[in-house]
Amino acid sequence: MSVFNDDEPILPTQDDSGDKLASFSEFNVGKTKAKIINRTKAPLIESPFKVMVELTGAGFDNDRPGVDLVMVLDISESMKGQKLAKMKLAMQFLIRKLSPDDRLSVVTFSTDAMRLCPLRQITKKSQVEIENLVNDLEFEKKTNITAGLLMGLKVLDERKLTNGRVIAIMLMSDGWQNLGDDATKIQVNDVPIYTFGFGLNHDPSALKTIADNSMGGTFSDVQNQNNLSIAFSQCLAGLLTVVVQDLQLTIKQGDQESTIEKVSAGSYPQSKNADSVTISFGDLYNKEVRKIIVDLRLPKVNEEKTGVEIVKITYKYRTTGGQKPIFEGNPLFATIDRVGTIVEGEREEVMVEGKRLETAGMMKDARLMADDNRLEDAKDMLVDAQNKLHDFVLGGGAPNPLIEMLKLELKELLRLMQSPEIYKKRGRPFALSSENSHARQRFAAKGRDVEKLRLFSTPRMNAYLKQAKAFDEDPSKALPTVKDDVKQELAADPFGPLSGALSYYIQIAIQALISVDKILNTSR
Repeated sequence: MSVFNDDEPILPTQDDSGDKLASFSEFNVGKTKAKIINRTKAPLIESPFKVMVELTGAGFDNDRPGVDLVMVLDISESMKGQKLAKMKLAMQFLIRKLSPDDRLSVVTFSTDAMRLCPLRQITKKSQVEIENLVNDLEFEKKTNITAGLLMGLKVLDERKLTNGRVIAIMLMSDGWQNLGDDATKIQVNDVPIYTFGFGLNHDPSALKTIADNSMGGTFSDVQNQNNLSIAFSQCLAGLLTVVVQDLQLTIKQGDQESTIEKVSAGSYPQSKNADSVTISFGDLYNKEVRKIIVDLRLPKVNEEKTGVEIVKITYKYRTTGGQKPIFEGNPLFATIDRVGTIVEGEREEVMVEGKRLETAGMMKDARLMADDNRLEDAKDMLVDAQNKLHDFVLGGGAPNPLIEMLKLELKELLRLMQSPEIYKKRGRPFALSSENSHARQRFAAKGRDVEKLRLFSTPRMNAYLKQAKAFDEDPSKALPTVKDDVKQELAADPFGPLSGALSYYIQIAIQALISVDKILNTSR
């Protein structure tokens, strides 16, 4: 078998000429903003206590890491006709949105897999050549997802240029595997794999499992054939805005002041020690958020205490710019006062995230009931979830955007459970995509209306949704370049690239003041 070490180098091109945008790559600090949210007081008695950690991708600018993307495309017989045409159109959008910093390889699969091209640097010339390769595709016979996935992994594994690159596989299939070994058993290691179920006859369980097996991958349920360009665009928007890689968060309980009982961080891998938990998140996009709920048990204390440190968090990540490949953020602490009388309620942010986790759990339970042919029980579960959201009222009574989005998601899933036939064709893929998206806290396209169900979407994804819609209507119109996208974001938020760094240094100053205050209190 050939060795795929023929990936093209990244060379300066005429396509890269023109005005250079300001680069803030020296600000490796603050590429991720960390925040702790918790109540400030707890009773003297032994009691449960919640802390929420929030990580946000920040500080994106023009100096982004290049993307090595492998598209793995189903060209089996079921793709003939309109589906194949829509896939080619979606690929045109994707190819034209990449820049000379990026490389693209295309793999197809049917009875076997074929690599149409190696990882090629995206230039005006290569764009035309890759588009021609895709436009010449014709449908074949069987569906061997395993062969396609293995070849996609081989392209990434054997490339020569690897340092500082964002990697991903986007795998699209419209059918069920009917040839080859089980694709869900393939070890994908740390390669993010984003799967797309196209149409109404794909295998959602297999595609979700493939995505779940990877680091940060998602499963998009593209029921409407006209939405494939949009689905591809949303994934690409994330890959083109990766701000950090290999993000890890460590949560350490306070010495004799707290015990970690549970850490809710979705499906991201956790490693546990006697007094700490470390979560690995992989890549984080600009403006993407990870919320982690930490359930603690506070011991009984005999007297009131102030400034008790119950949680310490540290985080680190890899950046592609600057001098240090690994950046370690300064530790943050959750502190509380142990007092006799408590009048403080739970923080609203913690309550909202708790409600999201509860609703996601109920949707999963409903899906399992429906899979067990208990459709009426499943619908009752969803109605119960709707009622709980309806009764969930925050201070001030203003609607919360996340809660409203959950209501829309429940309404759509309930609609897709009106009959066993509808559930099997539409409801189950929707539910599985939703489960994956909630577990990742990452956007995945699903259902008939991608424009309304926008949970976990980022500003770049919202921009690309509009661009993809316009492109489908008129592919002859030029698309904005990635530089144009960055300029638009900088115009809307001029201090965006600096916000993370500023937040980081403010946190350092606050921690320094707290330390000085402790020293002064001790010396009195």
